[in-house]
Amino acid sequence: MNTQISGALTPLIGLQMLFVAFGALVLVPILTGLDPNVALFTAGAGTLVFQAVTGRQVPIFLASSFAFIAPIIYGVQTWGIPATMSGLLAAGLVYIALSALVAVKGVDAVHRILPAVVVGPVIMVIGLSLAPVAVNLALGKTGDGGGVLVAENTALIIAAVSLFTTILISLFARGLLKIVPILLGIVAGYITAIILGVVDFSAVSAAPLFAVPNFVTPEFSWEAILFIVPVAIAPAIEHIGDMLAISNVTGKNFLEKPGLHRTLLGDGLATSLASFLGGPPNTTYSEVTGAVTLTKAFDPAIMTWAAFFAIVLSFSGTLGAILATIPTPVMGGIMLLLFGAIAAIGMNTLIRDGADLTVPRNLIIVSLILVFGIGGMALGIGDFSIKGIGLAAITGVVLNLVLPKAPSA
Repeated sequence: MNTQISGALTPLIGLQMLFVAFGALVLVPILTGLDPNVALFTAGAGTLVFQAVTGRQVPIFLASSFAFIAPIIYGVQTWGIPATMSGLLAAGLVYIALSALVAVKGVDAVHRILPAVVVGPVIMVIGLSLAPVAVNLALGKTGDGGGVLVAENTALIIAAVSLFTTILISLFARGLLKIVPILLGIVAGYITAIILGVVDFSAVSAAPLFAVPNFVTPEFSWEAILFIVPVAIAPAIEHIGDMLAISNVTGKNFLEKPGLHRTLLGDGLATSLASFLGGPPNTTYSEVTGAVTLTKAFDPAIMTWAAFFAIVLSFSGTLGAILATIPTPVMGGIMLLLFGAIAAIGMNTLIRDGADLTVPRNLIIVSLILVFGIGGMALGIGDFSIKGIGLAAITGVVLNLVLPKAPSA
């Protein structure tokens, strides 16, 4: 049953929902080199766009997608932020295309093109491909391991505090605390880093209280587009799962009203808007769905307030400066668990679907996705090539369409 919340409390509950999403929301830009303040702004603006498209019927919050961490890190290092944004803009268009497909053919059409035997291993690749980055950051090095930022012994202590706090909260916490293990892990690691003298607050005192986020416009790049676009298939499938989850929580079938085609469209437009401004792609946040489940606060107006607070906070120069002081070992400790967890989700996708990997067709698809993605296989002509996650995803989709299926028993 929907909990009745007075109008005076609605903004407060909205602020709580933003707090639940905050840790993961800013984690993505911190890990990828984007501006956390831009991510806050685009999360708020993207949520409002989603609400406009869906008639403000669905109580969800949109924010930074973890699925794009690996391609964003690679894209920023290889082509720069503006070019990477063009790839993320195209990823938003994939959502929009899937929205049109669902509107015309129904949900089953998406599952035929993107079955678990494709989506599962692609999600695994997204997590495992960044494992070396997590280890390097936990050791106090740069993501590529080429430079040392924090002494190794000190870095390991900080990373361990972040990691084990997150694990302990996940296992033993109750209530709202159980929903924010990553945020609490970051806080514990950050406090440890302060005690060990690793944090430099000089930039915080110099930062203005009010500052416009560092918006960045896209710069067209075919290489970035073809590298990043295939990654969109994983969060698109995740979106369907999130819609089913929030439907079960509220007792309403959001796949029918406002319709999966509208929710996908809203998500795609929100992602495209984020890329126009230099923010990470948006996705529906399971953390917030968990908070909705716990509080029984089903009013979509709550998410409107959460979006409003995100936009307001995005103009805080002080907040941005504080987030920039978080040492890399803090994030490295979190990433050790996070990227493995993403891989485990991909594995669970295969298990839940009951995919039989002794069947040659399934074995071929999964094997080539994993090896191409994790091994860094690249195919191209001249200076142009597609590699890694993008190539793995395209390979899986093509193989699923062309390989003959075993005859039914």
